[in-house]
Amino acid sequence: MKPFEITRVFDAPRERVWKSWTEAERLKQWWGPKGFKVHTCKVDLRPGGVFHYGMTAPDGSDVWGKFTYRQIEAPKKLVAIVSFSDPKGGVTRHPSHANWPLEILSTVSFEEQGGKTKVTVQWIPADSATEMERKTFDEGRDGMKQGWGGTMDQFADYLKKA
Repeated sequence: MKPFEITRVFDAPRERVWKSWTEAERLKQWWGPKGFKVHTCKVDLRPGGVFHYGMTAPDGSDVWGKFTYRQIEAPKKLVAIVSFSDPKGGVTRHPSHANWPLEILSTVSFEEQGGKTKVTVQWIPADSATEMERKTFDEGRDGMKQGWGGTMDQFADYLKKA
């Protein structure tokens, strides 16, 4: 299966971009799709550590998620298992897509480009995903493109203000 991938170049040095992806106070200011507001954000940046967050959606509902870090190569790469979660960090199903993969392998790379930073996000269902979860993931590429596109837009806006 081909991974979902989105790439964007940001007008900021890699070290600043890295910190914005790995420090809770910075993440809280830009993380998530457009219209979502982060209310809880905790980061334990180490292999086995977790980025756990809670967001309020435009409709007022709460959405929780977490990244469990597998590999950290500062300031070049973050590899994590991504899942929806409950407020305590327990893994849960997608709130509106029961067949969405329970776990996704996420790789985020940060490449220096003459004072700017190229960020590439790759997602692919974890090895434990069922055939139905893989199919749902494949069918969800447009939604991921829209969600990640909005997240990247928010990040670009944050970098301009910060």
